Amino acid sequence: SNILKSILKGAIQLGISYAVGNLSSKPDRDVLMQDFSVVESVFLPSEGSNLTPAHHYPDFRLKTYAPLAFRYFRELFGIKPDDYLYSICNEPLIELSNPGASSSWFYLTSDDEFIIKTVQHKEAEFLQKLLPGYYMNLNQNPRTLLPKFYGLYCIQCGGSTVRVVVMNNVLPRAMKMHYKYDLKGSSYKRRASRKERGKSSPTFKDLDFQEMHEGLHFDPETYNALMKTLQRDCRVLESFKIMDYSLLLGIHVLDRKPLNRGSRLDSRRGQKVLYSTALESIQGSVKDPEPVADDDTFGGIPAKHKDENLLIFLGIIDILQSYRFIKKVEHSWKALVHDGDTVSVHRPSFYADRFLKFMGSTVFKKLHRASSKRKRGSLYAVKSASQEVLSPQKEEKKEEKKAQSMDNLDGNCKLTFKVIVKLTFV
Repeated sequence: SNILKSILKGAIQLGISYAVGNLSSKPDRDVLMQDFSVVESVFLPSEGSNLTPAHHYPDFRLKTYAPLAFRYFRELFGIKPDDYLYSICNEPLIELSNPGASSSWFYLTSDDEFIIKTVQHKEAEFLQKLLPGYYMNLNQNPRTLLPKFYGLYCIQCGGSTVRVVVMNNVLPRAMKMHYKYDLKGSSYKRRASRKERGKSSPTFKDLDFQEMHEGLHFDPETYNALMKTLQRDCRVLESFKIMDYSLLLGIHVLDRKPLNRGSRLDSRRGQKVLYSTALESIQGSVKDPEPVADDDTFGGIPAKHKDENLLIFLGIIDILQSYRFIKKVEHSWKALVHDGDTVSVHRPSFYADRFLKFMGSTVFKKLHRASSKRKRGSLYAVKSASQEVLSPQKEEKKEEKKAQSMDNLDGNCKLTFKVIVKLTFV
């Protein structure tokens, strides 16, 4: 396993540098629908070929998924090809421990910018299906807490096949995270295991959060911006029928010195990725695209817990596991009408609503300060946007009605479908 990992680390770097170099010779043009389904394949023998460089790993095959679409995503986030190559290929990748339940391997680039995560075949397939919708959403709103995918690759070497996705890094390594949480808004089996608790930097869960922190307080503008971003992101996930995602939350307590700011600042040649910090991800209305992160905060969001000042780092993770729920459903109206319960139509919206309610009332809270009426009035518009989070009872009743009407709808649709089928064949 360790030999495979060290070969994989080298092959990833070599493969990506080949793929990006190869792409630079292709003309820049608009992304077309067929670009999302392209898979390019090249064989890289260790002795080299007229297309590929010689290398000291075993022969391997590299597949690059949707290269032009991912090039567009990287451009959207201001990642220049040279910076992407420099980040991934300049120094050895750092292996991270896996915070989630999956069996994925995680690597971090030495400059802290990108995470490279192994994904299952089904997850890679699912990501490729998501790409056109994902493209549309990023175009509309590049400021998001959703995972940002920058590349998808497959490496086949000596009988092993490994697929990797390149993503944004949510928790900067140079900033000590005094607490880390993986939150879903559920209480079922949502406590860190004894083994996890024994780690030097454990990842806690929902029930642990409720015991260890009674909410993180933000000033009203920040709270509203954060909740508005989360709501928009959850609606996007719901539209893709995605659930089971988590919020990865890192908490840095400012008063606990010293900060370890080691090699990060030396190797980081200015901020490379736009909208990549927590603070930038939620400040949707800021017109000025200049990076707001300074070296001291790394773009963390200021918050308070009791009398402690905090910096919060966060992002939504694990959105690709949902293939489990949807794989039975062909994405055609016939399958949905014929078997409306295969993907329970309201399950994704129930998951999103529960997630938002937990984040907006238990995890994140508003600091209540005395303020002038005029100022309060100016917040009204944003408040109304986050109203559904702040009035959970009404929401639950609405949900019940929605669920009942969905059941009726399912029944009616099935009936209509049978009638249509009968009429068609009569």
